[in-house]
Amino acid sequence: MTPCRRILLGITGATGMLYVPPLLRLLAAGNIEVHGILSEAGSKVLRFELGLEQHQVEHVAQWFAHDDFTAPPASGSAPYDAMVVLPCTMGSLAAIAAGFSGNLIHRCADVTLKERRPLLLAVRETPLNRTHLQNMLAVHDAGAIVCPPMPSFYNRPANLEEIARTFAARICDLLGIIVADTEIKRWQGV
Repeated sequence: MTPCRRILLGITGATGMLYVPPLLRLLAAGNIEVHGILSEAGSKVLRFELGLEQHQVEHVAQWFAHDDFTAPPASGSAPYDAMVVLPCTMGSLAAIAAGFSGNLIHRCADVTLKERRPLLLAVRETPLNRTHLQNMLAVHDAGAIVCPPMPSFYNRPANLEEIARTFAARICDLLGIIVADTEIKRWQGV
C-alpha cells in the first residue's frame, strides 16, 4: 500500500459524529491533507451531536458541496490516495453498492472504487437487515473496507473520547497511516 498523503472524507447523516474530530486530529498529526464533503443530513447530525457547523470542523483543508458534481474529486484524475465515509448511512452504503451517484459522496466513492483506491466505509446501523448485509458484501467485493465503528473495551477506555480516538486510530491503521499518538492503547496480550 502506498503511503496516504491526501484523503477525501465523506460525512453522512448517520449517528457517530464523535469519531470525526479524533480522526481529523490524527490525520493532521500525520501531515495528511483532508478534503471533505458533508451531506445535507450529515450537516444536521453534526450540529445535533457535536454542536458544530461545517466551518467549525478543524483540520479540513477544503470542503466541497454535496451536490457539486463538477468538484475535482468527482473525477478519477483528482489526486486522492483514499476515501473514508464516516459515519456512513445505510442509504449511502446502498447507493455505493449499486453504483448510484445521488450526491458527491456517492460519486466520489464510486470513483475511488473504479480507480482501485482504498475506500473505508464506517457504516452505522443496528440491527442489520438482509439488505444491509448484502450491500456490505457488495461493496466488499468491489474493493471497499467495511469497518463499523464498534468500540473495543479490552483497553478499558476511560471516556467516549478515548473510545473515539481508538477507533480513529484503527481507521488510520487500515489505510496504512502511521499513528504517532502515544495515547492510543494497543492490544499487548493478557
